[in-house]
Amino acid sequence: MAAIHIGISGWRYTPWRGDFYPKGLPQKRELQFASRAVNSIEINGSFYALQRPERYAQWYSETPPHFIFSVKAPRFITHIKRLRDIHKPLANFFASGVLELKEKLGPILWQFPPNFKFDASLFETFLEQLPRNTEQAAALARQHDSHVNGHTSLKAQKKQALRHAVEIRHDSFVDPAFVRLLKRYNTALVIADTAGKWPYREDITSDFVYLRLHGDEELYASGYTAQALKRWGERIEAWHGGHQPTDPHLIAPRQKPRARKSREVFCYFDNDVKVRAPFDARRLLERFDLDKDLATAPGEPAAEGVLS
Repeated sequence: MAAIHIGISGWRYTPWRGDFYPKGLPQKRELQFASRAVNSIEINGSFYALQRPERYAQWYSETPPHFIFSVKAPRFITHIKRLRDIHKPLANFFASGVLELKEKLGPILWQFPPNFKFDASLFETFLEQLPRNTEQAAALARQHDSHVNGHTSLKAQKKQALRHAVEIRHDSFVDPAFVRLLKRYNTALVIADTAGKWPYREDITSDFVYLRLHGDEELYASGYTAQALKRWGERIEAWHGGHQPTDPHLIAPRQKPRARKSREVFCYFDNDVKVRAPFDARRLLERFDLDKDLATAPGEPAAEGVLS
């Protein structure tokens, strides 16, 4: 069956030090520790600024085999340019080093601001421009401008599929036309738990499922109870098994997802303010017996040799 990836959004948070991270652990080793406590991490520094190839290459080298990174795309494209005149910014993003993650590169996350309304024509033009494999991404990267001169990675190590996920925060996206567009371009609708602040929908629009859990009751802060994690585990089990839960929250109930025996699932906890994310992620990993393949338990010293 397809894999289940459960992890955290980002890993460098001051409150985590001495709690999730053992006291005295050097900051430069935090990724090494975190990537052995969960099996996937969502890179979010890329949302705020273009990173550099050497940084992506370092992240690749510091993480175990079979580890997966998702990458949050730049807010410059989604929040500032708001999808208009984005060819060069897209090229700059893919030239900035994303391809240095090689086989550890998972989905690209495109998060839209709460005041961004659904425009079918604009959104389809955006989806049309997204590369669908690493060779297309490399070709696009070679069209970069001077913003990344001298700090580029322009070659795909190996051709592999490139997946995209979209997180919405405006009610205008609750439109069957939006679901049709995502399905046409095999792009996932992010299933985002935002403590009721923004739209929550579970339409399956691609061959994988992408969840972001921002907090059960308080955005970015509250943890998930055992009962809440059990519920999420049951839903992940359904999606992973190729079908919907019995009570799905859908935009377009009549638009059935394409039948599949299994779907790859990516789930990231973003309730980091009170140091809940890594512990909640670990408890969900344990539900699927995925913790047994990992080297480090949160709050415990790293296994001997892991950080040497």
